[in-house]
Amino acid sequence: MASLDDLKKTPLLDLHERLGARMVPFAGYAMPVQYEGIIAEHNHTRESASLFDVSHMGQASLIGPDWETVAAAMERLNPAALLKLKPGHMRYGFLLNDAGGIIDDLMVTRPPHEDGRLMVVFNASRKDVDAQALRAALPDGVELLMHEDRALLALQGPKAEAALARHCPEAADLYFMEATETEIAGVPVFVSRSGYTGEDGFEISVPAERAEALAELLLNEPEVKPAGLGARDTLRLEAGLCLYGNDIDETTSPVEAALVWAIGKRRREAGDFPGAARILKELAEGPSRLRVGFAIEGRAPVRAGAEALNEAGDVIGRVTSGGFGPTVGGPVAMGYVQTAYAEKDTPVTLRAGKRETAATVASPIFTKPGYKRRPKGK
Repeated sequence: MASLDDLKKTPLLDLHERLGARMVPFAGYAMPVQYEGIIAEHNHTRESASLFDVSHMGQASLIGPDWETVAAAMERLNPAALLKLKPGHMRYGFLLNDAGGIIDDLMVTRPPHEDGRLMVVFNASRKDVDAQALRAALPDGVELLMHEDRALLALQGPKAEAALARHCPEAADLYFMEATETEIAGVPVFVSRSGYTGEDGFEISVPAERAEALAELLLNEPEVKPAGLGARDTLRLEAGLCLYGNDIDETTSPVEAALVWAIGKRRREAGDFPGAARILKELAEGPSRLRVGFAIEGRAPVRAGAEALNEAGDVIGRVTSGGFGPTVGGPVAMGYVQTAYAEKDTPVTLRAGKRETAATVASPIFTKPGYKRRPKGK
């Protein structure tokens, strides 16, 4: 394992150390795993608001002559329908390889005022791979610009709006998966109503040299405490959100991963994306395996790598993410099983070494999302 001195640093490293964070290696960066404790930070996020440093994520822009050109360029690898995405709106999607596997899952945003630009946030562990794949697919006239000079903060929780709106009133006007360009304390920022916890909240892209001051400003609000990667993982697991490298990878199709909703209707009809033959066949006939949740008996968590067995003792899948869910008050897990065993309430046994735990197949979403969605017709 690399020492922390050998790792990349985010612009908030000094702040993490002053706040007493326990730092760990993650995706090549020195990152805070916890401050007060994972359960305390998890619960605070569900009840109030927490500030996460996610500056290790990759921030980039596709730049071209107009929206139609840059959207079509992204659609070469991404099966989302982007051409009609409204200014100031976001979409979840993924980059696909020729076999229909997921190179990465990502967020795509159309800025509210720039027609020739598309903003992207990549996973930290995949940003170099993503950049290479995109650049190889881009047409003449469209370039990929990586924003290494920016930091990214995530303010998450039901009281995030109240805390942020004191400094950025425009934030309160956003709904889930919407974004705006504005200022906070005189600093130009890009604010999106999104996140990775299942809670309401915001992600704030800020120039790296101003990130520490902005973080301290938000941490001074009475609702806000810092939170680390440990709570981020338990929050996303309870919310049924995939972690790249655990729950999805280059062998996993969006159909297997239960992410079909992110494939645009127009794109399905056209079949004009990498791996379309496999994906359209799986949509028509069903995949051989499906991502599911596991409702686990008892209190002991079942971790990634455990095998899922049917009642005859045959291996029919495996756990890809698992742990203790503080909000649920017990163990939570997700993984893959053969489609014949994917129906809810199907009994399975989860085996890790010699230890076997009874469970049933369940929805991978263990907590109700707290997103502030735009009312229909508004």
